[in-house]
Amino acid sequence: MQCPYCGEPIELIIDRSVPQQRYIEDCQVCCRPITVDIDLDTPDRAPVQVFDENES
Repeated sequence: MQCPYCGEPIELIIDRSVPQQRYIEDCQVCCRPITVDIDLDTPDRAPVQVFDENES
């Protein structure tokens, strides 16, 4: 994954016991809020997507 603000690689820990999640996590590099959208149940979509505050 890459931060949608600074473009730096970020590391996310995903709880696979919850198939659909949406939460906000700060970038480890630039500290800006990233919306993390996880959908492990939909095969035709990327399981993890990240958005900046204007895209979510």
